[in-house]
Amino acid sequence: MNTLKKLCYLLTAMLLSAAFVSCSDNDNMVMEQITPSQKLSSTPWETTAARDKNGQPVNLNDASVNGFVGFAYFKADGNFVIYGLNDVLRSRGTWSVDPLGKTRIITALNPDGTTIFTRSVDILVLNNNEFTYRIHTNPSDPSVYYDIIHTKTAHAEPANGQLNLASTPWETTGAKNSSGNPVALTDPSVSGFVGYSYFKANGTFTIYGLNNVLRSQGTWSISPDGKKRTITALDANGNVLFTRTVDILTLNSSEFTYRITPDAGNPSVYYDIIHTKVDHKEP
Repeated sequence: MNTLKKLCYLLTAMLLSAAFVSCSDNDNMVMEQITPSQKLSSTPWETTAARDKNGQPVNLNDASVNGFVGFAYFKADGNFVIYGLNDVLRSRGTWSVDPLGKTRIITALNPDGTTIFTRSVDILVLNNNEFTYRIHTNPSDPSVYYDIIHTKTAHAEPANGQLNLASTPWETTGAKNSSGNPVALTDPSVSGFVGYSYFKANGTFTIYGLNNVLRSQGTWSISPDGKKRTITALDANGNVLFTRTVDILTLNSSEFTYRITPDAGNPSVYYDIIHTKVDHKEP
């Protein structure tokens, strides 16, 4: 009988010890906290609604808010890119959120890294499914504002090369003819395509000669499949001078090469114009 009692006491002591150890382990467990920056960068965001200062819905095509509408990708490395709901690139640059999650700042950048604008907005909601900020559109009248509502989305970032083209200046560094032989950049067959190019995220471009003299300016786009680039050159009054579509052969973070066929009626004669990423500030 005494032996049985001792076994019962021993079993009870072991159970109590296990309970204490379990509680101790739980006390030492630390739940990982997700920062506001991590929440913002955890998913793509789609603008799904907007409201004015009276809480009334505003159509996303309204000029008051349509500049803030699109698919937004805030990347963990501190860079962001925003596309329109038509998947056309709108802006790119850097972003940050303060540690308390009260303010988000973006700095939109030109291809050469210079600043276009810096915008700070008040964060109203930031969780796993919604990101809503308040934008004051009239600096002289803080009572005028709009709340821009974004919803978590699975929309994949376009991969047709727009961001690569807009992320750096490009210098023409080589040319080849249809036989694959090098062509001097001063050759009249290719010299009109030579220079420093700046394809900006807002859909405009400028091209300067290698002497830094402006050669052309206008608008640009890349086809959804990433196979063609189109530029429309404009004069100082916005009138169209020409539109040119070329085949993209290579477009990555360090090289942009396209094929130009001067005479559409003779497709066997073409030139490949090779551009290399360059750190050259726009004149």
